[in-house]
Amino acid sequence: MSPRCRFGPSPEAASKALLRMAAVAGTSIHEHRLGRGWPVRELARRAGVSPALVQHIEAGGTASLEAYARVMTALDLRPELDGVDPRARTQSSRPDQDFVHAAMGELEAGRLRAHGFRVAIDEPYQHYQFAGRADVVAWDVERRALLHIENRTRFPNLQEAAGSFNAKRSYLADELAERWRLPRGWARVDHVIVALWSAEVLHAVRIRTETFRAMCPDDAASFQRWWSGTPRERGISSSFVLCDPSPQVRERYRFATLDDALRIKPRYRDYAEAAARLRE
Repeated sequence: MSPRCRFGPSPEAASKALLRMAAVAGTSIHEHRLGRGWPVRELARRAGVSPALVQHIEAGGTASLEAYARVMTALDLRPELDGVDPRARTQSSRPDQDFVHAAMGELEAGRLRAHGFRVAIDEPYQHYQFAGRADVVAWDVERRALLHIENRTRFPNLQEAAGSFNAKRSYLADELAERWRLPRGWARVDHVIVALWSAEVLHAVRIRTETFRAMCPDDAASFQRWWSGTPRERGISSSFVLCDPSPQVRERYRFATLDDALRIKPRYRDYAEAAARLRE
């Protein structure tokens, strides 16, 4: 006879952990569904669940283990439930799904950590229905400064990318301050889209320039301050830079601004060429 599960009121840490687990699972499912080009209804049909449930899960809502198993296996994913000591974890244990994306994160984390900043990669966050992951975050507790980097190797759906970035601009900093127990919050917050310096990305920027300017209205000076180890003291910024992640590139030539992107030549034709050259 199976033991009955009786739960009292959920401790705050458990409630937050549940939301975080749901956010991670929802983001993974959403990304893999888009990668296959499936609409919500197609995934729901293959999983034997309702489209509303798929939408609920992708938005970071909690569901039963069976529901997660159905949806993930429909995507040929292997569901896993694991416990990790957060004191020993500085980056995600997920296998790399994007070689160039991972190389960009590795470059950024190494540089920022060398300046003495604390760094986390693939950091999950949850704010009600908004759930996702921050590619790279760096912070300085004494300065109360936070840097959030969104790495992009291409923009297959710019509106979706804008929605994801805008949600993080709105909610990520406060959620991290609460999680890391910073009672006064952040004095300085900088958000930056770091995009691969490729012809694919340049094309997207040039045909949707005003969309990029709306997402990233500030210049790249604040990001460059982080890159040199001296973030600004107060304020908020959102900026865009192009990046060549090759280890052979000299630092002064590694980045270019949004204005530069309207006239410069690409370093890579597309994602495939960047991946091939980085593997050399």
